[in-house]
Amino acid sequence: MKRAFKDEAMKKNRMVARVVAVFAIIGSMCGGCSLHNPKPYGDERQLFLPGQRELVFAVAPTENVSGESQVDPLLNSDLVFAELQRVHGLTVIPVDRVAEVYASLKIDKVETEAQAFEICDDLGCDGLIIPTVTAYDPYDPPKVGGSLQLFLKPGSGWQQPRLDPHELDRAPRPTADTPMTPQWLVQVVGMFDANDGTVRDRIHAYEAGRYDPNGPLGDKEMYVSMDRYCSFVYHELIAQLLEQIRPALNPPPAVAGT
Repeated sequence: MKRAFKDEAMKKNRMVARVVAVFAIIGSMCGGCSLHNPKPYGDERQLFLPGQRELVFAVAPTENVSGESQVDPLLNSDLVFAELQRVHGLTVIPVDRVAEVYASLKIDKVETEAQAFEICDDLGCDGLIIPTVTAYDPYDPPKVGGSLQLFLKPGSGWQQPRLDPHELDRAPRPTADTPMTPQWLVQVVGMFDANDGTVRDRIHAYEAGRYDPNGPLGDKEMYVSMDRYCSFVYHELIAQLLEQIRPALNPPPAVAGT
C-alpha cells in the first residue's frame, strides 16, 4: 500500500517536472522573441538642422487652395508644428502666436517679404514657415498635396549674397501689391498619393518607431487617419526643406587664394 502510494507520488512529481520544463522552454522562447522583436518606439527617423546656433522658426496659419472645405488651417499648422518640434537644432513657435501677430497687423496672410520679416521681428524668430494645402482627398487610399514656404530673416545665418540686410532696412517698405521675390524665400512642393508604391514605402519608413504595427488597425492606421497621413506629408516636406537650406546655413570654408 505504501509502495503504491509512493509510486503514484513519484509519477505526479515527474509530471509536474515535465510541465515546469515545458513552461520554462516556452518562457525562454518568448523571452527570446521579445529580445529580437522589441517595441519599435524610439527608432523613428530623425531630422537634424546643424549650424552654428539653434534657429527659431514660427508656423503661420495654413493656406488652403485645394478647394476642400474639410481642411482645417489651424489643425494643419499644428501638425506642421509637431513635426518641426522633432527636428534637432530647431525651436518652433506655434501658430496661435503667429495668428495674434496677423491680427495686430490686420492681415489674413503674408503677401510680401516685408510682412514676413515684420512678423519675425515681432516674434523674435529667424524664419516664418507658411504651409499650403494644394490637394486633399481623405478617402482610402488618401491623397494630399502641399507646400512649405520658408522666409528666412536676413542675419539668421542664411548665406544669401544678393541682398544686404542693411540695405533692406533702409529700403522703403513694399505695399501689399508688391510681388514677393525669391531673395529670402525657400519653397518645397509635393504630391503624396497613397496609391503610389514609392509613397507607400516612405509611409512605412515614417511609421517605424512611431506606431505599433501590432495595433488594432495594423498597417492601415496611416491610411484611415488623415491627421496621421498629413503628419507624414509634412514630415517629408520638412525633410526636403532642410536639405535645401542646410548647405546655405553651413557653407564650405573659403579656400585661400580664391
